Amino acid sequence: MERTIVHLMRHGEVHNPAGVLYGRIPGFGLSALGHQMAERVAEHLVAEGHDIRAVLASPLQRAQETATPVARAFGLELGTDERVIEAENHFEGVSVTPAELMRPAHWRAYLNPLRPSWGEPYRSQVARMRQAIIDARGLAEGGEAVLVSHQLPIWSTRRHLQGRPLWHDPRRRECSLASLTSLTFLGQRLIGVRYSEPAGELLVGAKDTVPGTSPALIPAAPGTVEATEQARVSEHDAAGGAGAPPRSDSPEASE
Repeated sequence: MERTIVHLMRHGEVHNPAGVLYGRIPGFGLSALGHQMAERVAEHLVAEGHDIRAVLASPLQRAQETATPVARAFGLELGTDERVIEAENHFEGVSVTPAELMRPAHWRAYLNPLRPSWGEPYRSQVARMRQAIIDARGLAEGGEAVLVSHQLPIWSTRRHLQGRPLWHDPRRRECSLASLTSLTFLGQRLIGVRYSEPAGELLVGAKDTVPGTSPALIPAAPGTVEATEQARVSEHDAAGGAGAPPRSDSPEASE
């Protein structure tokens, strides 16, 4: 059986001076720093000798601009996959401030955080991402593919693959700008999930970093335990722990 890797890459920083939740609103492209992040990831993948055979992205501008340097670095045509688009959200176009979020007009959006009631259901996001991953795996069989998507669909998919509840605290998402959540398959079976931040050193200068968490955003003195933690790469058993049964509706299941 062949080993294939599908990298779920989050887009770089977005030019968003008004601080709105842009969601699926068209016209939000990368900031200058966001372009640097995209270039940095492309350089990293080349330098590390990755065998990228397919690059696909969400149709949104920020994802397309993030994927372009990666496709160019490997001499590939950039594809578009609607299934990895950002999740729908009630708050699209809203300035994300405490005062705005507490307005009575938004209260009904908070009724069910487990679904969630403010946007596309987590299960729906996972279902479409799953199919995109399966198809990308087929395109790059024996090599690697990059799917450029968005924080929430990527994080929801990772939680699903690790057998964790889909509902979560947005502040705890480990999916920073231009990060890679890499899924390793042996044949059709998912055998590993790995998280890395090739552009992590650029996060310190980013304005658009929340929600989420990243070791790169916590300064630490060289040589300390904290510094070592910042340099780590998170590796997790795909099923969420040793001995845990695989998810029957995950990409490693029979198709």
